[in-house]
Amino acid sequence: MNKEFQRYVVTRVKKAIVDYGMISDGDRVAVGLSGGKDSSLLLHILNQVRRVAPIKFSLHGIYVDPGWEMEISPLREFCENEGVPFYYKPTNIAEVVFDIRREKSPCALCANLRRGALNNTARDLGCNKVALGHHLDDAIETFFMSLFYTGQFRTFSPVTYLSRSGITMIRPLIYLTQEQVREMVRQKNLPVLENPCPVNGRTKRQEMREFVASLLTRYPELHLRFINAFKTADLRNLWPVKN
Repeated sequence: MNKEFQRYVVTRVKKAIVDYGMISDGDRVAVGLSGGKDSSLLLHILNQVRRVAPIKFSLHGIYVDPGWEMEISPLREFCENEGVPFYYKPTNIAEVVFDIRREKSPCALCANLRRGALNNTARDLGCNKVALGHHLDDAIETFFMSLFYTGQFRTFSPVTYLSRSGITMIRPLIYLTQEQVREMVRQKNLPVLENPCPVNGRTKRQEMREFVASLLTRYPELHLRFINAFKTADLRNLWPVKN
Protein backbone atom coordinates (compact mmCIF):
# COMPACT_ATOMS: atom_id res chain seq x y z
CA MET A 1 0.00 0.00 0.00
CA ASN A 2 2.85 2.39 0.84
CA LYS A 3 4.47 1.79 -2.54
CA GLU A 4 1.18 2.49 -4.32
CA PHE A 5 0.77 5.75 -2.41
CA GLN A 6 4.34 6.80 -3.15
CA ARG A 7 3.90 6.08 -6.86
CA TYR A 8 0.68 8.10 -6.82
CA VAL A 9 2.42 11.09 -5.23
CA VAL A 10 5.30 11.02 -7.73
CA THR A 11 2.83 10.65 -10.61
CA ARG A 12 0.92 13.74 -9.45
CA VAL A 13 4.15 15.74 -9.41
CA LYS A 14 5.07 14.49 -12.89
CA LYS A 15 1.61 15.48 -14.13
CA ALA A 16 1.97 19.01 -12.77
CA ILE A 17 5.39 19.33 -14.43
CA VAL A 18 4.00 18.17 -17.79
CA ASP A 19 0.69 20.09 -17.58
CA TYR A 20 2.45 23.41 -17.08
CA GLY A 21 5.75 22.76 -18.90
CA MET A 22 7.69 23.41 -15.72
CA ILE A 23 11.02 21.84 -16.67
CA SER A 24 12.79 21.72 -20.04
CA ASP A 25 15.90 20.05 -21.33
CA GLY A 26 19.04 21.74 -20.02
CA ASP A 27 17.35 23.58 -17.13
CA ARG A 28 19.29 24.33 -13.98
CA VAL A 29 16.70 24.10 -11.19
CA ALA A 30 17.32 25.60 -7.76
CA VAL A 31 15.18 24.12 -5.00
CA GLY A 32 14.40 26.56 -2.20
CA LEU A 33 14.98 24.65 1.04
CA SER A 34 13.41 25.99 4.23
CA GLY A 35 13.85 23.03 6.55
CA GLY A 36 10.12 22.30 6.30
CA LYS A 37 8.46 19.15 5.03
CA ASP A 38 7.30 20.67 1.73
CA SER A 39 10.71 21.68 0.39
CA SER A 40 12.36 18.43 1.56
CA LEU A 41 9.78 16.39 -0.33
CA LEU A 42 10.12 18.66 -3.36
CA LEU A 43 13.85 18.06 -3.65
CA HIS A 44 13.46 14.31 -3.07
CA ILE A 45 10.78 13.86 -5.74
CA LEU A 46 12.46 16.13 -8.29
CA ASN A 47 15.59 14.06 -7.83
CA GLN A 48 13.59 10.90 -8.57
CA VAL A 49 12.06 12.53 -11.64
CA ARG A 50 15.48 13.67 -12.84
CA ARG A 51 16.80 10.10 -12.85
CA VAL A 52 14.06 8.77 -15.16
CA ALA A 53 13.02 11.82 -17.19
CA PRO A 54 13.66 11.81 -20.95
CA ILE A 55 15.19 15.28 -20.56
CA LYS A 56 18.33 16.32 -18.72
CA PHE A 57 18.24 18.94 -15.97
CA SER A 58 20.27 19.66 -12.85
CA LEU A 59 19.21 20.30 -9.25
CA HIS A 60 20.74 22.64 -6.70
CA GLY A 61 19.52 22.95 -3.10
CA ILE A 62 19.62 26.46 -1.61
CA TYR A 63 18.96 27.38 2.01
CA VAL A 64 18.48 31.10 2.68
CA ASP A 65 19.23 31.69 6.36
CA PRO A 66 17.12 34.61 7.66
CA GLY A 67 19.43 34.88 10.67
CA TRP A 68 17.83 32.40 13.09
CA GLU A 69 19.73 30.14 15.44
CA MET A 70 19.11 26.96 13.49
CA GLU A 71 21.09 23.75 12.99
CA ILE A 72 21.12 23.11 9.26
CA SER A 73 23.49 20.13 9.10
CA PRO A 74 20.52 17.76 8.51
CA LEU A 75 19.73 19.70 5.30
CA ARG A 76 23.32 19.56 4.17
CA GLU A 77 23.46 15.79 4.83
CA PHE A 78 20.11 15.31 3.10
CA CYS A 79 21.35 17.00 -0.08
CA GLU A 80 24.59 15.01 0.10
CA ASN A 81 22.63 11.75 0.32
CA GLU A 82 20.51 12.83 -2.64
CA GLY A 83 23.60 13.72 -4.64
CA VAL A 84 22.45 17.33 -4.97
CA PRO A 85 24.79 20.31 -4.34
CA PHE A 86 23.85 22.31 -1.23
CA TYR A 87 24.32 26.08 -1.01
CA TYR A 88 24.01 28.14 2.18
CA LYS A 89 23.08 31.82 1.88
CA PRO A 90 23.38 33.84 5.13
CA THR A 91 21.27 37.02 5.45
CA ASN A 92 20.13 39.51 8.11
CA ILE A 93 16.46 39.28 7.13
CA ALA A 94 15.29 38.51 10.69
CA GLU A 95 17.06 41.63 11.98
CA VAL A 96 15.54 43.80 9.26
CA VAL A 97 12.01 42.49 9.79
CA PHE A 98 11.86 42.26 13.59
CA ASP A 99 14.48 44.72 14.92
CA ILE A 100 14.84 47.46 12.31
CA ARG A 101 11.39 47.58 10.70
CA ARG A 102 9.55 46.04 13.70
CA GLU A 103 6.77 44.82 11.42
CA LYS A 104 3.45 44.08 13.11
CA SER A 105 2.61 41.69 10.26
CA PRO A 106 6.10 40.47 9.36
CA CYS A 107 5.30 37.53 7.08
CA ALA A 108 4.87 39.39 3.78
CA LEU A 109 8.12 41.36 4.11
CA CYS A 110 10.04 38.32 5.32
CA ALA A 111 8.76 36.19 2.44
CA ASN A 112 9.63 38.87 -0.14
CA LEU A 113 13.15 39.33 1.21
CA ARG A 114 13.79 35.59 1.40
CA ARG A 115 12.47 35.05 -2.10
CA GLY A 116 14.66 37.85 -3.41
CA ALA A 117 17.72 36.33 -1.74
CA LEU A 118 16.81 32.89 -3.11
CA ASN A 119 16.33 34.17 -6.66
CA ASN A 120 19.57 36.17 -6.59
CA THR A 121 21.51 33.17 -5.27
CA ALA A 122 19.97 30.93 -7.91
CA ARG A 123 20.89 33.39 -10.64
CA ASP A 124 24.47 33.63 -9.31
CA LEU A 125 24.68 29.83 -9.57
CA GLY A 126 23.55 29.96 -13.19
CA CYS A 127 20.09 28.54 -12.50
CA ASN A 128 17.15 29.59 -14.65
CA LYS A 129 14.38 27.94 -12.60
CA VAL A 130 13.53 28.13 -8.88
CA ALA A 131 11.30 25.37 -7.50
CA LEU A 132 9.16 26.18 -4.45
CA GLY A 133 7.39 23.67 -2.22
CA HIS A 134 3.90 25.19 -2.34
CA HIS A 135 1.11 22.61 -2.51
CA LEU A 136 -2.63 22.73 -3.21
CA ASP A 137 -3.61 23.75 0.33
CA ASP A 138 -1.20 26.69 0.10
CA ALA A 139 -2.92 27.82 -3.11
CA ILE A 140 -6.37 27.57 -1.50
CA GLU A 141 -5.21 29.40 1.64
CA THR A 142 -3.69 32.15 -0.53
CA PHE A 143 -6.99 32.47 -2.40
CA PHE A 144 -8.93 33.02 0.83
CA MET A 145 -6.30 35.38 2.25
CA SER A 146 -6.55 37.49 -0.89
CA LEU A 147 -10.35 37.44 -0.74
CA PHE A 148 -10.66 38.24 2.98
CA TYR A 149 -7.84 40.78 3.30
CA THR A 150 -7.70 42.51 -0.11
CA GLY A 151 -11.10 41.75 -1.70
CA GLN A 152 -9.53 40.08 -4.74
CA PHE A 153 -9.94 36.70 -6.44
CA ARG A 154 -6.33 35.58 -6.87
CA THR A 155 -3.73 33.01 -5.90
CA PHE A 156 -0.24 32.10 -7.11
CA SER A 157 0.34 30.40 -10.46
CA PRO A 158 2.02 27.01 -10.98
CA VAL A 159 4.60 28.80 -13.18
CA THR A 160 5.64 32.45 -12.92
CA TYR A 161 8.30 34.19 -15.02
CA LEU A 162 10.08 37.03 -13.22
CA SER A 163 11.25 39.40 -15.93
CA ARG A 164 13.44 41.49 -13.60
CA SER A 165 15.59 38.53 -12.57
CA GLY A 166 15.10 36.27 -15.58
CA ILE A 167 14.11 33.47 -13.18
CA THR A 168 11.06 31.24 -13.68
CA MET A 169 9.40 30.07 -10.46
CA ILE A 170 7.78 26.63 -10.57
CA ARG A 171 5.64 24.79 -8.03
CA PRO A 172 5.70 21.06 -8.85
CA LEU A 173 3.76 20.02 -5.70
CA ILE A 174 0.69 22.02 -6.76
CA TYR A 175 -1.50 18.92 -7.26
CA LEU A 176 -0.67 17.48 -3.81
CA THR A 177 -2.59 18.18 -0.62
CA GLN A 178 -0.93 19.02 2.66
CA GLU A 179 -1.90 15.63 4.08
CA GLN A 180 -0.36 13.80 1.12
CA VAL A 181 2.86 15.78 1.57
CA ARG A 182 2.92 15.05 5.29
CA GLU A 183 2.31 11.32 4.78
CA MET A 184 4.95 11.02 2.07
CA VAL A 185 7.52 12.77 4.26
CA ARG A 186 6.67 10.40 7.11
CA GLN A 187 7.01 7.31 4.93
CA LYS A 188 10.30 8.48 3.43
CA ASN A 189 11.62 9.78 6.77
CA LEU A 190 12.71 13.05 5.18
CA PRO A 191 14.30 15.79 7.33
CA VAL A 192 11.99 18.36 8.91
CA LEU A 193 13.56 21.08 11.07
CA GLU A 194 11.76 23.04 13.76
CA ASN A 195 10.70 26.50 12.62
CA PRO A 196 12.37 29.05 14.96
CA CYS A 197 10.38 32.07 13.70
CA PRO A 198 8.95 33.95 16.73
CA VAL A 199 5.52 34.32 15.09
CA ASN A 200 5.29 30.72 13.88
CA GLY A 201 1.73 29.43 14.40
CA ARG A 202 0.33 32.93 15.08
CA THR A 203 -0.02 34.30 11.57
CA LYS A 204 -2.82 35.09 9.14
CA ARG A 205 -1.59 32.12 7.12
CA GLN A 206 -2.21 29.88 10.13
CA GLU A 207 -5.72 31.33 10.48
CA MET A 208 -6.45 30.45 6.85
CA ARG A 209 -4.95 26.99 7.34
CA GLU A 210 -7.37 26.32 10.18
CA PHE A 211 -10.25 27.80 8.18
CA VAL A 212 -9.56 25.58 5.16
CA ALA A 213 -9.21 22.55 7.46
CA SER A 214 -12.64 23.28 8.90
CA LEU A 215 -14.11 23.53 5.39
CA LEU A 216 -12.59 20.17 4.45
CA THR A 217 -14.43 18.46 7.31
CA ARG A 218 -17.72 19.59 5.73
CA TYR A 219 -16.75 19.48 2.07
CA PRO A 220 -14.28 16.60 1.51
CA GLU A 221 -14.23 17.25 -2.26
CA LEU A 222 -12.94 20.80 -1.73
CA HIS A 223 -9.46 20.10 -3.13
CA LEU A 224 -10.82 18.74 -6.41
CA ARG A 225 -13.33 21.57 -6.67
CA PHE A 226 -10.60 24.16 -6.28
CA ILE A 227 -8.35 22.54 -8.87
CA ASN A 228 -11.22 22.74 -11.34
CA ALA A 229 -12.06 26.30 -10.31
CA PHE A 230 -8.46 27.48 -10.68
CA LYS A 231 -8.24 25.92 -14.14
CA THR A 232 -11.61 27.11 -15.46
CA ALA A 233 -12.13 30.53 -13.83
CA ASP A 234 -14.31 32.68 -16.10
CA LEU A 235 -14.46 36.38 -15.24
CA ARG A 236 -17.55 36.74 -17.42
CA ASN A 237 -19.50 35.13 -14.60
CA LEU A 238 -18.60 38.00 -12.28
CA TRP A 239 -19.77 41.61 -12.21
CA PRO A 240 -18.52 43.82 -15.07
CA VAL A 241 -16.09 46.62 -14.27
CA LYS A 242 -17.95 49.89 -13.73
CA ASN A 243 -17.11 52.57 -16.32
